[in-house]
Amino acid sequence: MSRDDETLAVYNTQAQKYEQMVAAEPTPGLDDFIAALPADARVLDLGCGPGQCAAEMAAQGLTVEGTDASPQMVALTQARGIPAHVAQFSDLSNTAVYHGIWANFSLLHLSKSDLPDILSRIHTALIPGGLFHIGMKLGMGELRDGIGRFYAYYSEDELLQHLTTAGFTAESITHGEGKGLSGQIDPWIVVHARG
Repeated sequence: MSRDDETLAVYNTQAQKYEQMVAAEPTPGLDDFIAALPADARVLDLGCGPGQCAAEMAAQGLTVEGTDASPQMVALTQARGIPAHVAQFSDLSNTAVYHGIWANFSLLHLSKSDLPDILSRIHTALIPGGLFHIGMKLGMGELRDGIGRFYAYYSEDELLQHLTTAGFTAESITHGEGKGLSGQIDPWIVVHARG
């Protein structure tokens, strides 16, 4: 499943509500991600949402671009002065371009069968030794939340195995829990890995 119209419809119709929700909480791993990159690093925000993280990275001197499948999310990112365009994860085809790729709770909308290909594309798009940030919800299986969004859930071991298979080496792992747009509280994991 490279595109899920029901999930996209939720983000397109609730983009501003999502933007407000994201702004109310600190972003796990963002400061560490920025600090671990060279001062002139080029970064892709893959599934950029409303663009708050991209804007913070740009404010710290990084060269950032964003992609998202939701036109409304891309418009919010562009309004922050960040170059962004509408794209699917499967559109990523660059080779050795980015010092860092930030995929913060975006790849969890991929089906489990699609994740290996996208991780391989991310690894290819990073310069050797580039930094990858991935945030995912912990759990099992695939399902829709209370407002219709598709999710794939992973255990820590399962996610780390996928990263290893794609050529990544995990550098740090952070756990937490938070309430999403649906109001449900879920445990999550954030991994920083080198390509």
